[in-house]
Amino acid sequence: MLPRLEPRREPSRTMLYAAPFLAVALTMLAGIIVFTAMGYDGLAAMHEIFVVPLRDTFRWQDLMVKAGPLVTIAVGLAIGFRANVWNIGAEGQYVMGGLAGTGVALMTWGMEGWWILPLMCLAGMIGGMLWSAVPAFLRTRYGVSEILTSLMLTYVAVQLLYFLMRGPWKDPEGFNFPQTRMFTADQTLPIVMNGTLVHLGIPIAIVLAVAAWIMLERTILGYEVRVAGLSPAAARHGGFKEKRTIWFCLLISGGLAGLAGIFEASGPFGQMVPQFPTNYGFTAIIVAFLGRLHPLGILLAGLVLAISYVGGEIAQTTIGLPQAATGLFQAMMLFFLLAVDILVRYRVRFGAALPAARPQAGETS
Repeated sequence: MLPRLEPRREPSRTMLYAAPFLAVALTMLAGIIVFTAMGYDGLAAMHEIFVVPLRDTFRWQDLMVKAGPLVTIAVGLAIGFRANVWNIGAEGQYVMGGLAGTGVALMTWGMEGWWILPLMCLAGMIGGMLWSAVPAFLRTRYGVSEILTSLMLTYVAVQLLYFLMRGPWKDPEGFNFPQTRMFTADQTLPIVMNGTLVHLGIPIAIVLAVAAWIMLERTILGYEVRVAGLSPAAARHGGFKEKRTIWFCLLISGGLAGLAGIFEASGPFGQMVPQFPTNYGFTAIIVAFLGRLHPLGILLAGLVLAISYVGGEIAQTTIGLPQAATGLFQAMMLFFLLAVDILVRYRVRFGAALPAARPQAGETS
């Protein structure tokens, strides 16, 4: 008997929250099959990717360091996605935020003071917001899709990074390597757990997720965002301005992406380098949807994707998986998440569909 999809009378809340867990399970199963077909030990690969990072307590700090920027960026994206504002260029805003904060670091290099790091963070947020303001302007003024403009601007940001690293911002004492000076102590995020790599950006990411949840669920602005996503006509009838919502969503997502950028530059990197683009902006899209566009769900989803990063690095050294395996794994997770989402509105039935009842004699069809 062939399976068929039968529409539900109303969306299933059970499947709404179960779908992400089902997607992760299917990704693991598919990973075993794919990596085995590639000539690797598929079961060992899944063990290295999913089990070892959780079992090895020394790796927990790596998980938090990876999850921090993913959560920060995904929270901003989720706010826009809830309003049907599709910022796909968070990677470029992440890069521009890192560059803006690095510019402040280079201008204040050699200075001392507690005010330098906050100024760098502010510059990072402004850099990301200015980069997201371009698609916001084009969308509200000319009706241009923010999906395309935000995505294309990512490549402009990356090329600007390469130019600055190989030109004006190159460290004069760096033996001709394309990188900036190392940040000073006053330009570096403080460590919040002694003896680890856990920096201040990680608890800030948690605070931002909680603040976003309160904003979406307990404020008029959050209500406006949710209504704009559920029913644009109702939002207009209620007096909510569509352009204002678009500007807010793109600016907040760009600002948080830029903040994540300067957190990475002043945290794990400690300087700006050409390897700074790490696809966090694109991976955060998966985090947002895996977390069901809910800021608190994004905290868990960020940890899951961080496991894929850290586990992928472990698998590269232990069983020789290629570096692209992490990207493949994350792509499969997004694919399965989108696939199982259909079960929210449809249920699977087996067997032939019941034929429609024929009208009896004397009845009209």
